Amino acid sequence: MKSYETVIGLEVHVELATETKIFCGCTTRFGGDTNTHCCPVCTGMPGTLPVLNKKVVEYAMAAGLALNCKINQQCKFDRKNYFYPDLPKAYQVSQLYLPICHNGGIEIEVDGVKKVIGIHEIHMEEDAGKLTHDPWEDCTLVDYNRCGVPLIEIVSEPDMRSAEEVIAYLDKLKLILQYLGVSDCKMQEGSLRADINLSVRETGAKEFGTRTEMKNMNSFKAITRAIEGERKRQIELLEEGKAVVQETRRWDDNKDTSFAMRSKEDAQDYRYFPEPDLVPMEISDEWIDEIRNRQPELRDEKMLRYEKEYDIPAYDAGIITGSKRLADIFEETVAICKKPKEVSNWIMVETMRLLKETEMEPEDIHFTPDNLAKLIALIHDGKINRTVAKEVFESVFKDNTDPEAYVKEHGLMMVNDEGELRSVVEKVLAVNPTSVADYRGGKEKALGFLVGQTMKEMKGKADPGMINKILKELL
Repeated sequence: MKSYETVIGLEVHVELATETKIFCGCTTRFGGDTNTHCCPVCTGMPGTLPVLNKKVVEYAMAAGLALNCKINQQCKFDRKNYFYPDLPKAYQVSQLYLPICHNGGIEIEVDGVKKVIGIHEIHMEEDAGKLTHDPWEDCTLVDYNRCGVPLIEIVSEPDMRSAEEVIAYLDKLKLILQYLGVSDCKMQEGSLRADINLSVRETGAKEFGTRTEMKNMNSFKAITRAIEGERKRQIELLEEGKAVVQETRRWDDNKDTSFAMRSKEDAQDYRYFPEPDLVPMEISDEWIDEIRNRQPELRDEKMLRYEKEYDIPAYDAGIITGSKRLADIFEETVAICKKPKEVSNWIMVETMRLLKETEMEPEDIHFTPDNLAKLIALIHDGKINRTVAKEVFESVFKDNTDPEAYVKEHGLMMVNDEGELRSVVEKVLAVNPTSVADYRGGKEKALGFLVGQTMKEMKGKADPGMINKILKELL
């Protein structure tokens, strides 16, 4: 069998985190009853006129600058004409001829190898509505709430050669956009969707093969499986002497296969022409500088700063900065309690454990940095020990409980009265003569057992160090 190379380019649609839509004042909030977040403008009523949301342009520029793109200082909107029930105007306002950003790139790393993935362009456009098929009534219903929600489409160069490179690219892209605050990138809510353009060619060949497109992929798992499945399908066709057809395909993750939807369109199929209801934009140097000066610290710079400023290991810095939410919690908690290593430990161990157990994303964390800082203060001030602290943190993580109130309510405050502890230790020694004899006979492990028994008697509300000291003294 011949050797083949996969060639992949992505078109990533990102829903922008503006409060209102791109051309009207309707809310962009996710959810809500069907057809309640729309108005005559976004449902394409005759005689309505669009007004461009300035924030959309600023978010697009911010993304472009972060992805090392050039900003087109003269840009405009175009009409992309097609008929589909979720598009009430029968055209989508997009950008073809003069997109807002072009010629960028970001560096990815896979298995220790670094590579730059080119960004061909970024353009602004409006989203379409949503179709829902009702099998009971055997009809399709249309919800126009999403119509007119602002998107940027980030079009890569065909520079990726494997599913691993695609995921590394998407991961980095997602993080950059989240750090910028231009999108929450929640794939499960459709805030980030990827179209995969894929072709295969014989290894060493100069020309690209015929590509297919798989649209609206919204999970990393499905994207990985779709790439492997489509690569395999195209290679099998070529091995059988058949041609790959340029077409749009739908990936079915449940059936682990893709299906042909329609022949792949080219730009001329959409009859693009300049949008007559929107004037061209002129973006000044001053406006670009203003956006550039507002750019936040991104992950790579943050990682280096954490290692240097907070003296935490590179691995920990990498995990914490791997989510904007975790990085925000870390920095805000450190600002309150001034104990970076302690905060890092609580995030790296207990927070990550509970995220895994509850199958939550870091973005869904709702406990406040203030409550984490209070918990750390309780440990530092000797009011609770670490065993109790873990129990308290579970409540903080789950319900954003005030740790001080929780400790008081459940009677978990540590007993530091040496006289009270001594009497409990004496009682434990009296009922465990075998362990006492073992310790005196040189078996150090017996001491650990006796500490455990004392902690049990104290219901966990004692300092193990103090118990250790009293035990050694009495033994």
